[in-house]
Amino acid sequence: MAELEIHHETEHEKDPLGQKIGVMASILAVLLAVVTIASHRTHTAAIMHKSASNDAWAHYQAERLKLHGVEMGENMVRVFAAKAENADKILADYAAEKVKYEAESKKIQDEAKGADDGAEADEHKALRYDMGEGLLEIGLVLSSLYFISRKTLFPTIGLIAGVAGTAIAITGMLM
Repeated sequence: MAELEIHHETEHEKDPLGQKIGVMASILAVLLAVVTIASHRTHTAAIMHKSASNDAWAHYQAERLKLHGVEMGENMVRVFAAKAENADKILADYAAEKVKYEAESKKIQDEAKGADDGAEADEHKALRYDMGEGLLEIGLVLSSLYFISRKTLFPTIGLIAGVAGTAIAITGMLM
């Protein structure tokens, strides 16, 4: 009987540097996933803040329209009912409404500005995450090029990009 020699595709020569680069690429991939999730969540928060801001500004405009209606009513009473006996009472009611609408407008305006500030802060934070995400992606791809070229330049630059991306993403967390 003839001997049969079986070759397994898993029999490769040992490459300790390749194993280390593989582990490094895996770590970069995990960091990339974390930063990507943080980026997406921050973008969602920015959208929510912007939506709240838009709602608050619409509410502010509605209050200002009510105030304008009161001012028009005051002018009409002054012009057409100046000699009427209840004109002073109507004008006093309008004055009280004006104070109320002015106070409500100010409160709503502050709320809208706060939501605008929150959206802007989230966008700055998201930009950091996006930059970190991009650098981590570059680091991962460059590190993977080692397995095609066997040149250590690629994982070295990949590691630098990955460290820079991680650092930039961390600054986003600290904002």
